[in-house]
Amino acid sequence: VQILLKLWRNGFSLDDGELRSYSDPTNAQFLESVKRGEIPVELQRIVHGGQVNLDMEDHQEQEYVKPRLRFKAFSGEGQKLGSLTPEIVSTPSSPEEEEKSILNAPVLIDDSMPATKIQIRLADGSRLIQRFNQAHRIKDIRDFIIQSRPAFATTDFVLVTTFPNKELTDESLTLQEADILNTVILQQLK
Repeated sequence: VQILLKLWRNGFSLDDGELRSYSDPTNAQFLESVKRGEIPVELQRIVHGGQVNLDMEDHQEQEYVKPRLRFKAFSGEGQKLGSLTPEIVSTPSSPEEEEKSILNAPVLIDDSMPATKIQIRLADGSRLIQRFNQAHRIKDIRDFIIQSRPAFATTDFVLVTTFPNKELTDESLTLQEADILNTVILQQLK
């Protein structure tokens, strides 16, 4: 991930984001990590253990000026309307991504029982697609997320259906009982 850190007289900005004050303790901690040559925790969450290239520009003789917004075309996915549970029609960005999620956190599948695929959209913007038996429980999805992304092990989060939005509070329900077969589940941080 390529990130541009711009130092201004009255704070700093990442890429072309908002001005962040030097006096804020979180921002001071961020800059201390950079000075020590470490990847700040905030950036570690973004890259999931990947590589970060942090470039710096010194503008300390200038006041921060909010950059003009650049047009960015929509790059997301659409959902078909009219269905209570959206059908998964998308595929991972690459075959390696799907394979990585399956290899990182194996879910034991009983091939003699009915199975389903669940797509999980994580709070950090990434997604996982995994096969589960219909008899697996919602707790198994939570465990799969934590095994696949250990950073979420200490994070308090809930699982939510897409449409209609409904928090999956009873994690003892099977996927079939919760009526979430072949659906998309969202992870939301508390």
